[in-house]
Amino acid sequence: MAGLFQVLKGQAGGNFKTAEALSGTDGKPLIIPAEGDNWIDNICTRPFAIDWDGDKDLDLVVGNFTGTFYLFEGEGKGRFLPVPKQLKVGDQPLKIEGHHSDPFVVDWDNDGDLDLLSGSSDGGVQLAENGAGPGKPPELSAFRPLIERGPQTPDGQIVRDEELKGPMSCTRIWVDDVNGDGKLDILAGDLVNLVSPTDKLDPKAFQQKFADWKKSIEDTLKQLNSTTDEKQRLEANRRFRELYDERNQFMKEDRTGFVWLYRQK
Repeated sequence: MAGLFQVLKGQAGGNFKTAEALSGTDGKPLIIPAEGDNWIDNICTRPFAIDWDGDKDLDLVVGNFTGTFYLFEGEGKGRFLPVPKQLKVGDQPLKIEGHHSDPFVVDWDNDGDLDLLSGSSDGGVQLAENGAGPGKPPELSAFRPLIERGPQTPDGQIVRDEELKGPMSCTRIWVDDVNGDGKLDILAGDLVNLVSPTDKLDPKAFQQKFADWKKSIEDTLKQLNSTTDEKQRLEANRRFRELYDERNQFMKEDRTGFVWLYRQK
C-alpha cells in the first residue's frame, strides 16, 4: 500500500535476509512521485524486473493503484535511477481498463520484442503489444483484452464456487510455458466473494431477505447523512453496525480467490 519496493536477498541454504526497501542511486527508497490529485499513483505498486531498454541492466516496470505504469531505469548491480519515467502511448499515459495495474513483461507474440500483459481490478487479462521490433526501444500499443473479464455479480446474488467459469475481479497474472509445449500460458489469480443462504433459507427467501436488509441499510445511511445532530448520528451509526452484523443471520460469505490456468492453443 505504501508504494515502496521490498527486497528479500537470498542466502545460502535457501534462506532470505530481512526485507529491506529498494533504494535509488540517491540513497533514498524508490517510490513513484505523486502530488495533488495524482497521489494514488504511488500506492499499491507491483514491480516487474526486466531488461526493458536492452542495455543488459535490469530495470523495473511498475504498476500502481491508478492502472498506469512507470519505468525505473537500472544502472547495474541492483541500482536504479530515483526518478521513473511514465510509460505512454503517444503522448498519453499507458493505462489498463480498471485499476491495480499488474505488469508482466514477455515476448507474448514471439516476434522478438517485449510485450506487456496485465491483470486488473476489473478482472480479465489485458495486452499491450510492442511494435518496435527486436533491439529497439519498446513502442507499446494501447491495451486490449486478451482474456475477457468475468461476469459481474450484484450484491446479494448467490455465488457458489462450482458455478464459476473463470476469474472474477482483481486478477494477478503469471506467464509461463506450464505444459511444456513451447507456447506461453497464463496463470490468473482472482478475488471472489462466495455467497450462499444459510441452511434455513431457500434461494427465493434469501433474495427477499437480502432486499429487505439492503433497504434498511440504505434508509439508515440516508438518516446518517441528513442530520448534524450528534445524538441522532450516534444512533444511526449504532443501527448501521447492528444491521451489518445481521447479514450473518441469513447469508454465508467467503471472501477468497482461485488460480486459473489458460493454456495457449
